[in-house]
Amino acid sequence: MKKSDFHFDLPPELIAQAPLPVRSDSRLLVVPPSPAAFADHGMRELPAFLRAGDLLVFNDTRVIPARLFGVKETGGRVEILLERITGAHEVRAQIGASKSPKPQSRITLDEGTKLTVLGRDGEFYRLRFDTDEPMDKVLLRAGRMPLPPYIAREADISDDERYQTVFAKNQGAVAAPTAGLHFDEPLLDRLRAQGVEFGHVTLHVGAGTFQPMRAESLDEHVMHREWLNVGAELCAQVARVRAAGGRVIAVGTTVVRALESALQGGELKPFAGDTQIFIFPGYRIRSIDAMVTNFHLPESTLLMLVSAFAGRERILEAYAHAVREKYRFFSYGDAMLLYPSA
Repeated sequence: MKKSDFHFDLPPELIAQAPLPVRSDSRLLVVPPSPAAFADHGMRELPAFLRAGDLLVFNDTRVIPARLFGVKETGGRVEILLERITGAHEVRAQIGASKSPKPQSRITLDEGTKLTVLGRDGEFYRLRFDTDEPMDKVLLRAGRMPLPPYIAREADISDDERYQTVFAKNQGAVAAPTAGLHFDEPLLDRLRAQGVEFGHVTLHVGAGTFQPMRAESLDEHVMHREWLNVGAELCAQVARVRAAGGRVIAVGTTVVRALESALQGGELKPFAGDTQIFIFPGYRIRSIDAMVTNFHLPESTLLMLVSAFAGRERILEAYAHAVREKYRFFSYGDAMLLYPSA
């Protein structure tokens, strides 16, 4: 298959630039298997599509303030976007500068912390924070929330809360697991009262999620690495729910990537480590029965993942419907409830 097989036309005005005032005010496009019709709903109606004994699996990663600004020793300005934390004081990052910084050169952040450029790792730089202070404290003081590149504004204080899920716990992501942004406490309370179970994985979303595919052929694409943890408790929960006839519903593509990476011989097993799994049509997703997800960028690996689950033509038809009905797209946009292709 080719990257261009996943193109669609999107009016720029449909790209959401800010969150809605209330998380669960988002719209929800329900996409059943063909030939059933698409159905336009709201996130608050999600409980109507679930039943007691179903399991919603969330990604509990927490976004770090990963966007930093500073100056090189030469005086040139730099913008740094952390890709992932690799040690107590070391990170891998993208650096925007007029000239690439050299190994062993220093960068001073605007708030005063000094960094050393340790070297390159492909398109990323390896950086060390030259301080004894815990890095999370430095980032809280010096960093900004790393809004996606298609949001054409600077992050403000409201994004510190709204670009996190209400269940975010484990720090390490540089992009939000956006399907989870639609869930607020009143909606979660209704789902609990209905008998829907909750489970969690951790997958630290990396900056590579926004990088465009360079290869036209999907067979030539190499996925970026992301760290994940699927714990023994969740594996037991999934097995129990499935044995009782319940369904497993992933909240977001990151959950699907985590669960599929933890499958061994068709069975979910505890797993912690990196994944480079690339899911596109032809791959059979076996870990879930339905998925809540946002609308994804044209020709993106996330669009390919949902196409593997629901069918490429079905997904492109759903996106065309969403454009006609003026759904809001991407990170701060609306959601879909997807069922597998028949």
